[in-house]
Amino acid sequence: MGHYRNFTLVYYFVAQATAHAEREKLEKDIQFFERYLRPDKVYLEPFRGGVLADEAHVALCRELFEKHGVEVAGGLTTTIPTPEGEAPKQRLFDTFCYNDETMLSRLREASAFTGAHFDEFIIDDFFFTNCTCDACRAGRDDYNRAHGITDGSWQAYRLALMEKVSREDIIAPAKAANPRCQITIKYPNWAESYQETGYNPAAQRRLFDRIYTGTEARDTVTTDQHLPRYLSFSLMTYFESMWPGHNGGGWFDPFDLHITEQYLEQVYLTAFSRPKELMMFCFQALTDNRFVPPLGYQLDRLDALLDHCGQPVGTVCYLPDNCQGEDNVQDFLGMCGLPVVCTPYWPESAPSILLTRSSACDPDIVEKLEKYVAEGGRALVTSGFLEAAMSRGMPRMTSIRFTGRRVQGRNYRVETADPRPALEFPQGREEIGIPVCEFRNNSAWALVKVADTEESYGVLLRDTYGKGQMLTLAVPDRFPDLYKLPEACLTRLRREFPSQGVYLECGAGISLFTYDNGAFVVYPYATSASQPGAIRIHVQGECEGLEMPLRQDPRTGKARVLCPLYRKNGETVFETRAMPGEFELYRPV
Repeated sequence: MGHYRNFTLVYYFVAQATAHAEREKLEKDIQFFERYLRPDKVYLEPFRGGVLADEAHVALCRELFEKHGVEVAGGLTTTIPTPEGEAPKQRLFDTFCYNDETMLSRLREASAFTGAHFDEFIIDDFFFTNCTCDACRAGRDDYNRAHGITDGSWQAYRLALMEKVSREDIIAPAKAANPRCQITIKYPNWAESYQETGYNPAAQRRLFDRIYTGTEARDTVTTDQHLPRYLSFSLMTYFESMWPGHNGGGWFDPFDLHITEQYLEQVYLTAFSRPKELMMFCFQALTDNRFVPPLGYQLDRLDALLDHCGQPVGTVCYLPDNCQGEDNVQDFLGMCGLPVVCTPYWPESAPSILLTRSSACDPDIVEKLEKYVAEGGRALVTSGFLEAAMSRGMPRMTSIRFTGRRVQGRNYRVETADPRPALEFPQGREEIGIPVCEFRNNSAWALVKVADTEESYGVLLRDTYGKGQMLTLAVPDRFPDLYKLPEACLTRLRREFPSQGVYLECGAGISLFTYDNGAFVVYPYATSASQPGAIRIHVQGECEGLEMPLRQDPRTGKARVLCPLYRKNGETVFETRAMPGEFELYRPV
């Protein structure tokens, strides 16, 4: 693939730097990266923010990168200031008004220029609209009127608008200038909001040549997005499933981060998804940046790790096109150690599935779920999913009902999974709030409850149906409160949904990544509150040991092997120490 065996390492070079490139400085900056990394490719951008670099500067940059053995592709960012003589419009980040002919003309010019100079280019993730000017509001109203939409919403109009712009104002002029040109659309990390601003993977994946994934996780406390870090992995699996073989890679950046491990975690989780490319955005922000030296070290370790990994697998979360509901709840569960991969297609053959309120955007979801479970499938559904789908036939599958009651609690009752169930009574570190899932005794059964004196309320409930089972998780009012569930509660959930026969016994803040060849990775996240600690790994069936291919036994020179702690009830249990910020690879032997 290039300088690394399992991925191509690329960086992005923005238009303002292209337009003002100087030979001596660019040569020096390239050498900085080469001191620590082995870049294979650069996406060189001629247009951003209204700046269109001239041919001489594009040629200079291309010459220097190619001199250093770096493949050169193009880039395009659809941002523009208000054209001269026009009244300003309220637009986030200077994104285009796609009803402004002056702006559209400039977009067609930039697309043709980029296509003419590169056989491949990528569109940065500002290719959306939130403009609400007179022309945009009139366009929305005309579209809604013609399509019988009476609620005044923007979604359908913007989806259609951006499909049209993709086809007519980017792809057509670029390919007219260069029929060989291959165009990639990069999607941002805020997948739950695509349809509101016009991102339209359902249509655009039929128009563009490739897609690309934004895996930037940011700081989860101080930034607007509040994206769980697991998204850097799960969104990659979503787009790979969406168009197998055409997800070009994962794109991460150093912005809104102050802890080195937070930057590196984006890279780790992106790499765990087995991407074609790892994209560093951007060259200018990373030049002389303290994140680069440790990144170079970890890239070699990740390359060695991926030598042993197959394709990612796990409980499959169904997120149909243009859905929105319990935003990113699947990633909060991933942060709690449940291996989750995502798809926009109904996963009828998956061993286990996860359905959230977003899944309920599929109008046929209840019929699909009923058939899946009745034929022997195993489904985990959130309380949000049940609430959204209840009126569509869910009473056929469960006695759970919602009356609007909610409860706060921290005292739990967990039914153990031994052949003769017993009870544990763990206590959370603070109260959390959940919806009350009222159910009929002995019709459904609660495996985990939160209790208060004489009353208790289901947190994890089981329904049997046909040959299969459906488990319902009462999701806290605040999704990060899932992290506050005691270890015994989380372990009970994970036991119900092992992947490749493996699950973790530990608290939150540790993710499990499983692969179809039996290998798996354990990663404890680095936070200000995280500390090293013991965890247990459960492997279903007989297992002689867990080989650690990245760790050498100093006595034998071979890969270290972790020996079992004990065997019980058809499982082999191992104990190991988890170090925050340190990923470990295991393989059953």
